[in-house]
Amino acid sequence: MQSRHLIMLAIGGTIGTGLFLASGFTVSQAGPLGAVIAYFLGALMIYSVMTCLGELAVHMPQTGSFSYYATRFIGPATGYTVAWLYWLSWAVAIGSELLGAGVLLERWFPGVPVWAWAALLGGVITINNLVSVRAFAETEFWLSLVKVITVVVFIVVGALAVAGLAGDADPATTGFANFTREGWFPTGFGSIGLALLAVAFAFAGTEVIGIAAGETQDPQRNIPRALRATVARLVLFFIGTIVVICLLLPREQAGLSESPFVVVFSRTGIPYAADVMNFVIITALVSAANSGLYAAARMLWTLGDQGQLPKLFARLTRRGTPVNAILFSMLGGVAALMSSLWAAETVYMLLVSIAGFAIVAVWISIAVCQMLFRREYLRQGGRLDDLVYRARWYPWAPLIALASCLGACIGIAFDPEQRIALYVSLPFIALCYGCYYAPQLLRGWTGRRNAHSALRELS
Repeated sequence: MQSRHLIMLAIGGTIGTGLFLASGFTVSQAGPLGAVIAYFLGALMIYSVMTCLGELAVHMPQTGSFSYYATRFIGPATGYTVAWLYWLSWAVAIGSELLGAGVLLERWFPGVPVWAWAALLGGVITINNLVSVRAFAETEFWLSLVKVITVVVFIVVGALAVAGLAGDADPATTGFANFTREGWFPTGFGSIGLALLAVAFAFAGTEVIGIAAGETQDPQRNIPRALRATVARLVLFFIGTIVVICLLLPREQAGLSESPFVVVFSRTGIPYAADVMNFVIITALVSAANSGLYAAARMLWTLGDQGQLPKLFARLTRRGTPVNAILFSMLGGVAALMSSLWAAETVYMLLVSIAGFAIVAVWISIAVCQMLFRREYLRQGGRLDDLVYRARWYPWAPLIALASCLGACIGIAFDPEQRIALYVSLPFIALCYGCYYAPQLLRGWTGRRNAHSALRELS
């Protein structure tokens, strides 16, 4: 991959349901001003995490980087758990992205089940990932470019609508009046903390740059460029988008039933704007699922390559794609998709919460690994000036990352709608550690039993 592929891969993995659908949930939960503050905090969080990741990825470019760093600097059990957590976050995200696309397709095809569309689109992204890394990168580049253009147009058109130059928005619910209409914090100031996990899910995907480092040309040059460009664009896009939404969309009309992008564009008076935006968002969600499948498969490949999973997960095709890891990761996405048969809107927020918790846990490991790496590097006589990319604001950046990520994890315990993510994710973490240590305990027990048997025979 080249620098342009890395930038668009990260943007493609990030701009998906978290921005196009979950942003409406954030507004309804935290209110307009609260949503803007939550996204500012999310931008600070992702910048802190990414500057830590940049130092690690440039110095040690590895496919499946988070697992490798956690294994080296924290311990192999944690590396194993981080890999599975990241796999879980993207397996769930694949399901939520395709589920979101299926929900939006109901606008035009109300008689077709959501799962049918999701299954069809899931087959398309699976084939795209199986062909070759280069084919995947090129496809993702152009799909992500469509998303970037769409977000820019949305911000411009939204600004014109706020200024009264487009559409016929109600002055009572437009502009800064929308911030004060119900009070500054209509759902309470604490709701900002509750919304942080959904915001974290929205920013998830930026860290894919670290995973792709091992498949990148000239990583010491391309990774820093991609990191700086990606973080700057995402902060601009996300903050600009959420400000426009909050200036135009009343809190009580925000939610998950329809994308805020579609609602805003439908009020501008532009012919077929809502239908065009609906189509663009669908392609954006497919793009995010495409990136998610790539990231999830590389985590399984890393576990197979390190001998922590059967070697079949490390098997590559002649074109260099981990076929078994891709197919298994898609099965995880299919499992999430089947939940749409139960209750699409309710299950969607459950999936977002689980994926958000898992990705935040991975971000915590990145911040910890960066601090441990810096300490080891200096202890071994390394000079900071010799680092090609050095984390900004050290040690504040990893500390900010840790504090904000832990705050997001703790916050969901107070939200009944997202609390279930703890009930799923915490046992999953315990299961991962148990699966790692169980074979070692079994081997130790078997060895002791064999030793006792040998002693009895000698006696």
